[in-house]
Amino acid sequence: MKLSTRARYGSRALLYIALHGDEGLVLLKDIARREQISLQYLQHLITPLIAAGIVRSQRGARGGVMLARPAAEIKLSEIVNILEGTTDPVECIEHPDICQRSHCCVTRDIWDEVKKAIDGVLEYTTLQNMVERYREKKQPEPTMYHI
Repeated sequence: MKLSTRARYGSRALLYIALHGDEGLVLLKDIARREQISLQYLQHLITPLIAAGIVRSQRGARGGVMLARPAAEIKLSEIVNILEGTTDPVECIEHPDICQRSHCCVTRDIWDEVKKAIDGVLEYTTLQNMVERYREKKQPEPTMYHI
């Protein structure tokens, strides 16, 4: 299964919001610049996240976006489902009636196991987990010592 840019860019944008949310509202143009995502595309990604109650937005001169819930309560599975839809690697997982062999298909069983494994990771991982992983990976800024 290959995730589209919607889930990849959307999760990166939400990570950025979570990392900078303590500073107040986050500007979409700042996310777009930092994450190298087109502002127009980012706006299309944020809209369904607002509708789903993941993100809140405020218009105006002091406008921007912020998380609508704590990062620890936002699961990666929610984000992927909102932006991608199903994680089914093949269509017959969700719709077995499209194939008359579904009831006896061994490969369908394997694809179902793959889906369950992916869903397990996505369900277990929260936006807060991503923030923590980011902070663990981030290298400290080099310090300059003058003698």
